[in-house]
Amino acid sequence: MGASWTRRALLLSLPAPLLATRGQVFPPERTRYADGATELEVNRLTSPEHQSFLPAPHARSASSRGGFLIYSSDRGGSLQVCRMDIRSGESRILTEASQLLPDSVTMMADEKSVVYFDGQTLKLAQTAGGRDRELYTCDSGGSFATGLSSSDDGLQAAFMVRNGSKATLMYVTTNKAGAQKIVDVPPEASLPLLRPRRAAVLYRTADSLWLVSFDGQENRRLKTPPGEIRAPQWSPDGRSILYLLGTELREHTPDTNSDTSVAKTSQFGTFGRNADASVFVGASKSLAQPYVLLMLRITRRELAICEHRCSNPLLVNPVFAPSSQRIYFQSDQGGKMAIYTMAVERLVEKTES
Repeated sequence: MGASWTRRALLLSLPAPLLATRGQVFPPERTRYADGATELEVNRLTSPEHQSFLPAPHARSASSRGGFLIYSSDRGGSLQVCRMDIRSGESRILTEASQLLPDSVTMMADEKSVVYFDGQTLKLAQTAGGRDRELYTCDSGGSFATGLSSSDDGLQAAFMVRNGSKATLMYVTTNKAGAQKIVDVPPEASLPLLRPRRAAVLYRTADSLWLVSFDGQENRRLKTPPGEIRAPQWSPDGRSILYLLGTELREHTPDTNSDTSVAKTSQFGTFGRNADASVFVGASKSLAQPYVLLMLRITRRELAICEHRCSNPLLVNPVFAPSSQRIYFQSDQGGKMAIYTMAVERLVEKTES
């Protein structure tokens, strides 16, 4: 959470440049190389001469049907949401935001639209192009907390608004105007995650996870072990929560209030899961071995596939493509933050998108 807010503070402190043009197309920047540690092939998709950011690991970024990737970039002169064609490598600017917060960018389940924070306004943009639509604007003095998530039916988005010492968990229905309050939350709360197939939202404080129903009537702290909780995300079926605690990857099942260890990790700072949660991809915090690693759930064994060498491992944001045949991650190893990809079809079985 601290790393995310550090990046936000930096972005918000910069003077606003001239806005990029919605619909502007950029040629590919793809560069292929053999990783120095593993000799496996890595593709750098964006140039480190400008900033490019993946969405958060819990958010949708790679299309399962259209062959494209959603990301944020300042290549056009200001930070905007972009769509990259995976086959050609070309990118198209989708937004004309004045103050985009890149850790909020989330593709909706139908893959036809993207929600994001633009300063104090929650907006929706079409992945095929077109004008943005405003969904909600904070009251005077209000600001958005870290995190934005969408439902698995693509109809709702959950977020938090801070105003002074108060914070409120809210949601919008994307085809209607206005937002609905769910419940007041601690001011340090962040990362609201809509629960798949259920009308509930998970959120995090520094050392705890909370689950609340849409009507706000049931708001309870989950019984997790003590310590800082990182990178929580729902399992594909919404029955359990996967998260990092210390050097462990753990799983909590809210309906039974059980919490178990999935595996010990080599200092994962952040992680992503594949479509059936049978394989995980993690970014190590080790300074001596700054690897991106695959871990099979059944064997609990790790395999280093490349070095990320990111100055802050908490920002690597490794994720799987929906088919589980490719991973994406980001790193500033070349200067500014850039996006990388690797094919892993020889290591991971294909899953249904």
